Amino acid sequence: MARPDKTATIAEITNRFRASNAAVLTEYRGLTVAQLTTLRKSIAANATYAVVKNTLTSIAAKEAGISAFEGTLVGPTAIAFVTGDPVEAAKGLRDFARTNPALVIKGGVLDGRALSADEVRKLADLESREVLLAKLAGAMKASLTQAAYLFVAPLSQAARTIDALRQKLAEQDGATAEAAAPADAPADADTGAGSDAESAPEPAATEG
Repeated sequence: MARPDKTATIAEITNRFRASNAAVLTEYRGLTVAQLTTLRKSIAANATYAVVKNTLTSIAAKEAGISAFEGTLVGPTAIAFVTGDPVEAAKGLRDFARTNPALVIKGGVLDGRALSADEVRKLADLESREVLLAKLAGAMKASLTQAAYLFVAPLSQAARTIDALRQKLAEQDGATAEAAAPADAPADADTGAGSDAESAPEPAATEG
C-alpha cells in the first residue's frame, strides 16, 4: 500500500475509534465472505464490522488514545465499531460466535475502558438500553403512583371520616328523636291529669 493510502486508512480507522462508544476486536480466521456478510447485517443497527490491517490499526488506536488492543492485534482481524447500543452489538457478536465458532472475540473497549473477552461476553448478558429504560420508566411510574396515593390517601380518609361522622350524628339524632317521642306522651298525660285535677270542682261541704 502506498504511503498516502496508509495515511488515509490510519486516519479513517482513527476517526472510527473516536466516533464509537465501544469497539470489539475479533479474529475471523476460517469465516467465509457470506458468513462475514451475515455478521455485518446482524449487528448493522448498532455497529459497523470492518476487516482491518493490524499494523495500521495499532497506529490508529494509539492516535485515538486507545491502548486496549496492544499485543492482541495478530491474525486476521476485524473490529466492530459500535455507535449504537454496546450491549446489543455484543449480543450479536456472541450469538454469531455460538453458531460460527470460527469467530473469536478477543477483547474490546467501552468508553475508553479496556474489556477482556470474558467482559465482552458479560456485556452481552446485560439487558439492552431499551429494556433498562423501560424498567426505569416503570419504576418512575410506580413511584409517581405511590406518591400520588400518599397525597390522595389522607384526603380520601378524611372524606370517609367526615361521612362516617355525619352518619353517626344522623343515627344519634334519629335515636334521640325516637327516645323523646315515648317520653313526651306520658308527660302530656301527666300534665293532662294534673290539669283535670286542678280544674275539677271540689266536693261540696256537708252540713251536719
